[in-house]
Amino acid sequence: MDFALTEEQEMLRQAVRTFAEKEILPVREELDEKEEFGYGITQKMFDLGYFGVVIPEEYGGMGMDYQSYILVVEELARVDACQAATVAAGTSLGAAPIYYYGSEKQRRELLPEILQGKLWGFGLTEPDAGSDAGGTKTKAVLKDGRWVINGSKIFITNASTKITMGSIIQAVTGEREGGKKEYTCFLVRQDRPGFTAKPMHKKMTWRSSNTSEIYLEDVEVADEDILGRRGEGFHQMLETLDNGRLAIAAMGVGGAQGAFEAALRYSRERQQFGRPISQFQITAFKLADMATEIEAARNLLYKACWLKDNGKPFGKEAAMAKLYASEVMKRVTHEAVQIYGGYGLMEEYPVAKFYRDQRLLEIGEGTSEMQRLVIARKLGI
Repeated sequence: MDFALTEEQEMLRQAVRTFAEKEILPVREELDEKEEFGYGITQKMFDLGYFGVVIPEEYGGMGMDYQSYILVVEELARVDACQAATVAAGTSLGAAPIYYYGSEKQRRELLPEILQGKLWGFGLTEPDAGSDAGGTKTKAVLKDGRWVINGSKIFITNASTKITMGSIIQAVTGEREGGKKEYTCFLVRQDRPGFTAKPMHKKMTWRSSNTSEIYLEDVEVADEDILGRRGEGFHQMLETLDNGRLAIAAMGVGGAQGAFEAALRYSRERQQFGRPISQFQITAFKLADMATEIEAARNLLYKACWLKDNGKPFGKEAAMAKLYASEVMKRVTHEAVQIYGGYGLMEEYPVAKFYRDQRLLEIGEGTSEMQRLVIARKLGI
């Protein structure tokens, strides 16, 4: 098992790092303050191919492995979680499900347009169905050869921007033997009558990422709008969440790295008692622990990516990586604020935003509690 990055991957990492520092960093604070989606930055990321890293070239992507995609997310998150989230959701929850589960016709019609600058939402979470994804109430009923969808979704990333094409909507389409619900995913375009997507504001975290509510009132779609086949929605959802957890873990590793680097720089500059605070053992030990935990989280994440790229089961490791990386970032940002002292509580310093943005990682793509449940079940408990 070799985690050494290829020359191509190293070049990609450095290119993304340069882009993030040059293009995102100068506007990060302004976008955050205004809760403004960065359309200009997003289009540049499309142009650079960041949304299509794992999509084959024949559909307009880069045709690289999952490890390469994770490097992109990690490096973006090192500077700004919001831009990383736009790419992560646009890929793991948008383009990738269409590639993995869509028909050849859906792939050829949708993926090239998406990868040129369009977003798709992934409508799973509902007001009464968060961790309990089986509690989905959105229903699709077949009437006169058309599916009629009614319901609502909440906390959906990328679903209400000016460049959003539509959303993948999971709905109940019937019952299986034994009374279990049958779930099917539909590709619902934004311009369908009865479909409404509204941005959510006043968020504590990911303020310049687009988060949306979706309402569906008698929205009609055809059989050809089913993603994959009828009844495969629950399976598709579980696999999509496994993939998405790797991206969330990458955001944890990247965000922790960004906060650590900021704290390290500050500790070398901040003088107390006549010398830099980095020279005090208590500060040095904090930084040593932070660096160690980040490296451990990175290695756990890269192992999970290696498993996926080599066609091996990776669900347990994806949950582990997501759980550990998100909680490592929590500890790292806590200590980063502590090293900054009072200045760490001021939004003009970067660790304040890292501290806020971390909080979502323990909730999105399955809470930390749900990750522990997934891991326990994989262990046979």
